[in-house]
Amino acid sequence: MNNMLRIMTLAAALALALPVHAEDEFDALKQALAKRLPQYEVAQINKTPIEGLYQVILAGQVIYMTKDARYMVDGNLIDLSTRKNYSEDAMSGIRLSQLDQLGADKMVVYTPEDVKHTITVVTDIDCPYCRRLHSEMDEYLEGGIEVRYVFMPLKGQSDYKTTVTVWCSDDQNDALDKAKAGIELDAKDCDNPIDEHLQISRKLGVRGTPAIILQDGSMLPGYVPAKKLVNELNRASASSAVTE
Repeated sequence: MNNMLRIMTLAAALALALPVHAEDEFDALKQALAKRLPQYEVAQINKTPIEGLYQVILAGQVIYMTKDARYMVDGNLIDLSTRKNYSEDAMSGIRLSQLDQLGADKMVVYTPEDVKHTITVVTDIDCPYCRRLHSEMDEYLEGGIEVRYVFMPLKGQSDYKTTVTVWCSDDQNDALDKAKAGIELDAKDCDNPIDEHLQISRKLGVRGTPAIILQDGSMLPGYVPAKKLVNELNRASASSAVTE
C-alpha cells in the first residue's frame, strides 16, 4: 500500500510538472522529479520497445511512465516473444551497483582455493533455510563457488546482537559457523556495517531470507540446494563459453 501511494504521488507530481512540448523528454522528466520530488534520485531513464513508454530507475526501483507523465506503471515489462524481462535486467544492474558500493570487505566471505563463480547471499543467522544453505558450505567451496554474506537480521534485537557478535569476532567465519549451528556466542560489540547491510538488502528488493544474487545481478529468492546451483552455474558458464 505504501509503495502504491508513493507511485500515485509521483505520477500526480509529474503530471503537474512536465512541460507538454518538452524538446528533450529525458531531461524534462529529470527536471520534473528534481523539482517536485527532490527526495528521489533518478538514476537513469531509458526508452522501451513500446512507443511512448519510458523506463525510469528511481530510488532503487524500476517503474514505467508515458512521455506526458500522465500514466505510470509499477511492475515487470516482459516481451513474451523473446521472454526478455526488461524490468529484471534493470534491477540486476541496480543490485550489482549496490553490492559494489558495499564492497566485499564489508561482507563475511567463504573463498574456495579455485574461484569459478561468486554468489552473494542475503542471510539471517536464525532462519531455518539460511542454516540449511550454510550447512552445505563445503559443497559450495568444492564446486568453486565463493559465498559472500550480507546480513539481514529479521528476528529482533537478539538476532541483531548475534549478527554483530559474529562480525566483531576475531574469526568471523568460525563464529558464523557456530552461530548457524545454534551455538550461543559470547556477546561482542564493535564498529560494524550491519545497519548498512539492512539498508542494502532492502534496496536489493529482498523480502525474505535467504536470497541468492548471482554474478549477473539476477536474484534467486529462497533456498537452492548447493549441488543444483553448482551444476546450473557450471552449465551456464559452459554455454556462455561456447557462444563466445
